[in-house]
Amino acid sequence: MTLVPLKLQAGFYRNGTDFDASNRWRDGSLVRWRDGSLRPIGGWQERKTSFSTNPIRGAHAWEANNNTAYFAAGSHSELKVMTGAGVVTDITISGLATGREDAALNLGYGGGFYGTGYYGTSRPSTGTYSEATTWSLSNWGENLVACHYDDGRLLEWQLNPSSNAAVISNAPTSNLGLVVTEERFIFALGAGGNPRKVQWCDFEDNTLWTPASTNQAGSIELQTSGQIMQGVKTRGQTLIITDLDAFAAKYTGPPYIYRFDRVGTACGAVSRASALDTDMGVFWMGQRGFFRFDGNTVKELTCEVHDYVFDDLNRNQQSKIWGFSNTEFSEIWWFYPSGDSTEIDRYVAYDLLENHWLIGNLSRTGGVPRGVFRHPILAGHNADTDLYDHETGLNYDSGSVFCETGPISIGNGDQIARVTEVIPDEKTAGDVDLKFKTRFYPNDTETTHGPFNPANPTSVRFSGRQLRMRVEGDQLAAWRVGTMRLETKAGGRR
Repeated sequence: MTLVPLKLQAGFYRNGTDFDASNRWRDGSLVRWRDGSLRPIGGWQERKTSFSTNPIRGAHAWEANNNTAYFAAGSHSELKVMTGAGVVTDITISGLATGREDAALNLGYGGGFYGTGYYGTSRPSTGTYSEATTWSLSNWGENLVACHYDDGRLLEWQLNPSSNAAVISNAPTSNLGLVVTEERFIFALGAGGNPRKVQWCDFEDNTLWTPASTNQAGSIELQTSGQIMQGVKTRGQTLIITDLDAFAAKYTGPPYIYRFDRVGTACGAVSRASALDTDMGVFWMGQRGFFRFDGNTVKELTCEVHDYVFDDLNRNQQSKIWGFSNTEFSEIWWFYPSGDSTEIDRYVAYDLLENHWLIGNLSRTGGVPRGVFRHPILAGHNADTDLYDHETGLNYDSGSVFCETGPISIGNGDQIARVTEVIPDEKTAGDVDLKFKTRFYPNDTETTHGPFNPANPTSVRFSGRQLRMRVEGDQLAAWRVGTMRLETKAGGRR
């Protein structure tokens, strides 16, 4: 008899072939690792029903000078705020431009170039692309500032629940977004309809935008072939990311006010909400990879789930992708639509401390990290968009909490192995179920055994040259799983 420990590295591996994930975790959802042990993520509970009538595409949280906590979020057709007490106010400006809940690709008449296809064949995915509408939101002092992608005006809300957001006087129009710098300048991104232009107001005066020797207003057109996607305030500088490259803006004072340096190439952002700042730098999702700006240069992250994410991504809806920093667990999460979905239905996350990757299924269209509020607040996607407190409790609604390995070889050479017992390493016996899927050859049909509810030990009976182990967690249980061990004996040849 031989004890075979299933000691597996934390995190998911989902690149290459099925066998490339040997002795690694390959698939799962709503789980994470800490110090090598597998466990469920925190659950969620409803915070506010029917916050908005459409999926939110941008959110921000901040505190006013009187310590009132605010949550603001916008959909393609509205902008709303909620206090910490749960009072919701619609502050949508009158005449807000009509946006789009979904991105649109015009493949019909006028959407492409004449004579580029063959009659009777399907059209390729080329043509005029219109993004799903997103919001840029921040606070300037205690006031909310905002920019709707299709409307393009810079807006400000001064905390008066009886008044809607209003246009910032003298600010440029037809902007793509905004960011507020650490020095309290507002950067208008894609200012005035120029997708490469950054324009900023005077110091502490967001109504003065015309440069003069007596103020610090100014502008610059970035030397890039792309368009500005997003601005992110980070330590000591502001990062401007285009769909091709990245620039760092550093405050220098008069006469030039800001210096812009290119810090990365071939690192463009996949959407206007994919970049986020952490204590370890700015991270974002690109067109075919993930990137980090460490304060000096941009580097691509080694991603062990790259193929899984980018080979099954709905490119037509990639403008909906957004990310947030799950600060309590030192993780960065991105939510994205899979290849068969028009709405966000998956997430991919990176553990900054233990350097591994997480994947899973969850539909959340926007939200904010923990900080102003005790828990992250994320918005679901249903008939009426609800807000949820996350990382609290162990409720996952109908979500499946599981983790499954890639193929693990248990036979000895050409010999098959017969498994008779499982010796579980579990915090509380019975909080998970185990399934085993065996094969005799890599391309053979799998046979599933179980589920088994672990005892110490657990009697099983199956054989094969390789197996997968699937851990399915019980709802409302704070389970932990370590190194499972299989008791095997050699069998014959097959």
